[in-house]
Amino acid sequence: MNIRTLLVDDQSTGLAVLRDLLRHEPDIEIVGTAANGPQAIEAINRLAPDLVFLDVQMPELDGFEVVNRIKLPQMPIIIFVTGHDDYAVKAFEACALDFLVKPCQMARLRSAVQRARQQIQNHQNGDIQQKLDSLMQDLKADSKYPDRLAVKSNGRIVFLRLADIDMVEAADNYVKLYAGNETHMLRETLTALEEKLPPDLFVRISRSNIVNIESVKELYPMFHGEYTVALNNGARATLTRGYREQLRQLGVTT
Repeated sequence: MNIRTLLVDDQSTGLAVLRDLLRHEPDIEIVGTAANGPQAIEAINRLAPDLVFLDVQMPELDGFEVVNRIKLPQMPIIIFVTGHDDYAVKAFEACALDFLVKPCQMARLRSAVQRARQQIQNHQNGDIQQKLDSLMQDLKADSKYPDRLAVKSNGRIVFLRLADIDMVEAADNYVKLYAGNETHMLRETLTALEEKLPPDLFVRISRSNIVNIESVKELYPMFHGEYTVALNNGARATLTRGYREQLRQLGVTT
């Protein structure tokens, strides 16, 4: 029996790697791919696959939100694919849910596929929803934020400690990360990234900018209640009038 499989990853390279690894599994039939959360929800509900490889970190809707919006009478087997997020990995393990850590390795993928086969053959899909519900509760109950971000740069993956990021700037569906004298591009919207940043360390000062509170050196009052924010690395941004309440997070009372 073929296992009807859907691949979900917002990076084309991630989809290509999964396709290449899965071609060695003769019973895996790839019935479709999706490049973001909304596409994934539509494809899962329409195709009703047996197995889904689901990227966790995606713009717009992440993998957890995708799971929440599946409207099938029988939940497919979910293999989460995640970056180096230690807490998420521990949560998957605690709930007995399978996961792969990028970059995916052949041996680990084969182990996950074999486990999926056994679950499908033994009709064990019934407890998947219960495990997913438990995972969601654990993730919501813990407010821990990741210590670093994984950023692809010039064919390599750079790990940036959150504490080293001075400022984040919106650039369409990307964000520009300023860390000292370096800049990096991350495929993420500013709003989506804001939810992943600890509010005691980062503050949003405009529709386009988030700054590290510890990196702020000086504030210069401007017209109409706005401020120029000067950072330790020499960069500058504007705290706009609509974000004046954020001055309190910077230690300024008005």
